[in-house]
Amino acid sequence: MSFFGFGQSAEISIALDGQESRRTAEVKTEDGKKEKYYLYFDGETVSGKVNIALKKSGSKLEHQGIKIEFIGQIELYYDRGNHHEFTSLVKELARPGELQQSTSYNFEFSQVEKPYESYTGANVRLRYFLRVTIVKRISDTVKEQDIAVHTLSQYPEMNSSIKMEVGIEDCLHIEFEYNKSKYHLKDVIVGKIYFLLVRIKIKHMELQVIKRETTGTGPNTFNENETIAKYEIMDGAPVRGESIPIRLFLSGYELTPTMRDINKKFSVRYYLNLVLVDEEERRYFKQQEITIFRRADKVRKNYQAAMSHHNPTLLSDNSKPSATARLPDETAEENGEDEGEGED
Repeated sequence: MSFFGFGQSAEISIALDGQESRRTAEVKTEDGKKEKYYLYFDGETVSGKVNIALKKSGSKLEHQGIKIEFIGQIELYYDRGNHHEFTSLVKELARPGELQQSTSYNFEFSQVEKPYESYTGANVRLRYFLRVTIVKRISDTVKEQDIAVHTLSQYPEMNSSIKMEVGIEDCLHIEFEYNKSKYHLKDVIVGKIYFLLVRIKIKHMELQVIKRETTGTGPNTFNENETIAKYEIMDGAPVRGESIPIRLFLSGYELTPTMRDINKKFSVRYYLNLVLVDEEERRYFKQQEITIFRRADKVRKNYQAAMSHHNPTLLSDNSKPSATARLPDETAEENGEDEGEGED
C-alpha cells in the first residue's frame, strides 16, 4: 500500500532478493479476499533493493532522509488507533539531501526473528511488512510491502489419544476415542464412537471442528467461534453395542496452527465438538481441545534452533484425556493439550 503526499514526485518499489524462486503463501485480507505474499520463516534474512524512480526526468527530490523498516504488528479491530509492534527494525538508506536521478538502495535485515505466524481473523490481524519512507518537509512518501510468515514445528514425541464419555444417567452412555490430540494441517482425524447404552432415540450425530478466536483481556475479552468443518457420523437410530468409525480429513479446510496467548493479545484454539440430536430436537454436546500445528516437510538447520526455542511445549504432553458429561444443552470443555505450531 502506498501513501503519497502533496507534491509527490517519486515512486517507490521494493524488490526482494530471490523473489523469482521464493515460495508464496495466501494471506487473507481484512475484507476477506486473499493475497499472495512471499513466504519467510523465523530466523531467515530479509533482504533486497529499494528502487526510487523520479517521475519527471531532470527533476529533483529534496528529502530529510530515506529509511526502511521491518515491522511485525498486531492490530485489534476494536482498538484500531493502537498498533502493537512486537518487532521493529530500522535501516537508514540515505541521509538528508537531494535526489537528482532515480536511485536504488540495497538493504538487509539479517536473521530476523519472526516468532509468530501471519494471521487474519474476525477481530485481529498479525502482519509482517517492510515500510520505506522518504521523509519530506510537508508530507512523507511511504511504501509498504507485506510478507507472509509461517511457523514450523516437528512432530511431537508424545501424542496421546483422546478418550471421553458422554452420558445421561440410565438413558445414554457413549464412549468416543480419537487417535491423537495433536494434528498437523494436512492430517486425518481417526476415531471411533461406541454406544454402550441407548435408551433415548437419537436421530443424528455429527463431529464439528470449531475455531475459537479470543482477543483482549479482562472486560475487553472477545470470543469468536467459527465452525470450520462438519462431519456427519450417523443419520438414524444407533443400537447398543454398535461402533461407528470416524475419518475426517483436515486438508480440505482453512486452518491455521493453534496460537496461544500471542504477545498477550490473542489466541486461536481448535476443538472437536461431538453433537447428538434426539427425536425431540434436544442437543447433547461434548467438546475437546486439540492442537493443530504446521509440519516442517524438510527441516532446515537454521530453523531447528528456532523451533525448539519457540515451541518447547510441543515436545511434551500434559493432557488429561478422560472426562464425563451429561445433560441436554450442556457443553463441557476439556483443556490441557500442549501447544505447538508447525508446517503443513
